Amino acid sequence: MRIVITGGQGFIGSALAAELLRRGTFRGRPIERIVLADRIAPVAGRRDDTGVIGTISGDLAESMPQIFASPVDAVFHLAAAVSAECERDFDLGMTANLDITRRLLETARSQSERGGGPVSVVFSSSVAVYGPDAALPLPEVVSETTIPTPQSSYGAQKLACETLIADYTRKGYVDGRVVRLMTVAVRPGRPNAAASSFVSGIIREPLAGLDTSCPVGRDVRLAIASPRTTVRGILTVAEAERGDQPGQLRGRLPVNLPALTVSVGEMLDALRSVAGPDVAARVHESLDPAIEVLVRSWPATFENSRAHDLGLRADPDIVTVIREYLEDHPDAVAGPSRD
Repeated sequence: MRIVITGGQGFIGSALAAELLRRGTFRGRPIERIVLADRIAPVAGRRDDTGVIGTISGDLAESMPQIFASPVDAVFHLAAAVSAECERDFDLGMTANLDITRRLLETARSQSERGGGPVSVVFSSSVAVYGPDAALPLPEVVSETTIPTPQSSYGAQKLACETLIADYTRKGYVDGRVVRLMTVAVRPGRPNAAASSFVSGIIREPLAGLDTSCPVGRDVRLAIASPRTTVRGILTVAEAERGDQPGQLRGRLPVNLPALTVSVGEMLDALRSVAGPDVAARVHESLDPAIEVLVRSWPATFENSRAHDLGLRADPDIVTVIREYLEDHPDAVAGPSRD
């Protein structure tokens, strides 16, 4: 079993690789190789004593021949330009999100047509595919049957990729599975260019002893999932058998991962309860109208029956999410935190 993770040097890619290594198998078969393909080089000092992990660095489009030089059983396609940078640079988003995904699908198709079954392509999409439209208001509760009307270039590119993957799957070229990720929080590391970056930042930076700004109002509601829940969801969808029975993956519709709905104010209150008022005071309101408009266009409440059929559940509450972050990343916390 040879597995490729694009964007494999990123946070979710690294966490996914670690979980695959821990399990040792995928779809009942031993994992022989996990290839982390990314435009950035491996993180210095990160070791792999198992010999299972390999890396390919550089532009993904140019790396396709190297990625598929040996047969690929499954690709977790996580690499993407993120929301805010796609809005600022349309061409970047089209190239990094749509063009590279099409190149990946065509390369996987070529391998499948040379013999063997279709390559499994697991695509990380986003709830940014949804948005309000003047002719079709967004319902209060969103499901996979809600018509996507994205209000950002990032969301439009993700939706276009979903459509391509569904058709390549219909034609038998690949075995495509699409997972729509919620906003993942709390992410470790540094802020990125995503419009949702502040969601982790208003927890992560104060815990690290740093001041940070919140660009949206306390009343803004968000659909979030912890890193643990996100990785579990991706792998569950990837490994699910296709069929019409409970616990099987029905049809080609994407799966919205389970969402914990929480307001920014509730997140800040939870930070205060877990870490104390001095930590919570490190968050300062600095409204950014462009970010707030974009974030408010995203749905916050989901009907997750497809995910529930696969045995997936949302995080229980935001306090649990913060405590998981403290447990998983103790070195990222400045001083003792109150339990």
